[in-house]
Amino acid sequence: MTPKISTLANGLRVATLHMPGLETAALGLYIDVGARSETAAQNGIAHVLEHMVFKGTAKRNARQIAEDIEDVGGHLNAYTTRDHTAYYARILASDLALGIDMIADLVTSPNIDVDDLSKEKEVILQELGQALDTPDDIIFDHLSDIAWPGQAMGRPVIGTAENIRSFTAEGVKGWQTHHYHAGSMVLAAAGKVDHDRLLALADKALGGIASGTRPEPEAARYVGGERRDVRELEQVHVALAVPACTYTSPDYYAQMLFSVMLGGGMSSRLFQEVREERGLVYSISCSLSPYTDTGMFSIYLATGQDNARKAVAVTLETWAKATRDITDKEMQRAKAQAKAGLFMSMESCAGLSETLGRQMLIFGRMIPTHEIIAAIDACTAEQVMRVAHAMMLDGPLSMAIVGPETDIAPVAELQKVLV
Repeated sequence: MTPKISTLANGLRVATLHMPGLETAALGLYIDVGARSETAAQNGIAHVLEHMVFKGTAKRNARQIAEDIEDVGGHLNAYTTRDHTAYYARILASDLALGIDMIADLVTSPNIDVDDLSKEKEVILQELGQALDTPDDIIFDHLSDIAWPGQAMGRPVIGTAENIRSFTAEGVKGWQTHHYHAGSMVLAAAGKVDHDRLLALADKALGGIASGTRPEPEAARYVGGERRDVRELEQVHVALAVPACTYTSPDYYAQMLFSVMLGGGMSSRLFQEVREERGLVYSISCSLSPYTDTGMFSIYLATGQDNARKAVAVTLETWAKATRDITDKEMQRAKAQAKAGLFMSMESCAGLSETLGRQMLIFGRMIPTHEIIAAIDACTAEQVMRVAHAMMLDGPLSMAIVGPETDIAPVAELQKVLV
């Protein structure tokens, strides 16, 4: 499938993928603005704005927003990450005009009312409380904070309770005006969708958004360190990380395959060695998280208090060993997993719309499937080992721990295992 791409007069890009045989469409407005566009005092405001647009607009109150989309069996939602914000809908193809109108309504004419903001703050504070009470969730905020300390990149998307309480309606409106510009937006749609019709609808609904692009966010500087959040829990949760590649790095696919091989499933080295053979953990996995100018390779594990020190030690030893002796069989398995995941994601119009929107923001195009497959197939075991070894040595180790007191060694001592 080849996307059709057009640009409105104000700079907003419209991209579509027609999928024969479907009666539904998924569309989303993807904005190149997230938590890393905030100052320390603003931390959390992008997420607050994402909540507030659903409280009412110039045309619809909160109930009407919910009823209008659900009256036609559709779904409307939004999310905020460190690097972007998305407003998206899943609808029947015949209701495309309504989907565009509702997304545009949220973004172009939110009625950010003082009383509504006061109530929604309490909802967001409850969301924050839930995150703080979830060890395998909050640990990654801790990990980002020590990897990129004192930087927008390291601050939590949801913000802090102090900041959330301090935001005013005028401040939220002002932040949106300053950061939401058409040149930083992509309207992406996949499914039963006609490009020319969508383009006309988009021009009418979104053509009035101010042109230009969002302010450039602060560049990320990976620092590293450790944080121990001592709590009375049944398990110890540990996250380890080193700096990794960006989206556009030539090492991306090699690092991605290493992540799959090391901790991407039940056949992975970490699962087999640390969980199955040693019985040291209940859960263990790893992931690659690239961004436009930085990245993180992380390992997460959950274990008992008595096993924590040994579990971390064996994890690091397994990680280090994997950079030296990857087998051809492991490479083929990792490649098969990566390709299967790619093809499975392409069978969903929602997944394709998301992929199209994000790739347009990052690369300015949708990367063809054959190009991705070729890049995966081109990776050799020797290349993956070289890239993985360099990544392991490229920067300081970061470690976050949530749970009861443990005798896990300091991060400076653990770093020696990776050298």
